[in-house]
Amino acid sequence: MSPDRERWYRVLFWIAAIYDLVLGIVFLFFYRPAFSVLGIEEALPEYTSFLSLIAVFLFVIGVAYVFIARGDLVRNRDLIAVGVLYKLAYFSVALWYLIGGVYPHIVFFVVFGLADLAFFIAMAECWWYVDHIEETGD
Repeated sequence: MSPDRERWYRVLFWIAAIYDLVLGIVFLFFYRPAFSVLGIEEALPEYTSFLSLIAVFLFVIGVAYVFIARGDLVRNRDLIAVGVLYKLAYFSVALWYLIGGVYPHIVFFVVFGLADLAFFIAMAECWWYVDHIEETGD
């Protein structure tokens, strides 16, 4: 793998790590101000326990991205695959609700859904590349 490509992948996963770690912390501890900043405070559910669970999941996947960014990319290809699926999952759910017309606030799709789509594409390319290296030895 070229040094430039490896550096790009590491930067990608550091950015993803920071993104998900910060979102996890914000939505775990500061969900009310976050909803207010996004202009969607009326969408805050009465019972917020599921927000805490999602926030913790975000934080955990952020930790996984740290492991990928600082580790051996080829050896971490299975962890990369999990990250790819995670980003695809969020984007897919966001798109499903947007298409279904039951999406209460487009901000979740525009801000987070499209960000995860971009991460998904870049991470999928990384996964394909490192998986190809493993198979061919290139």
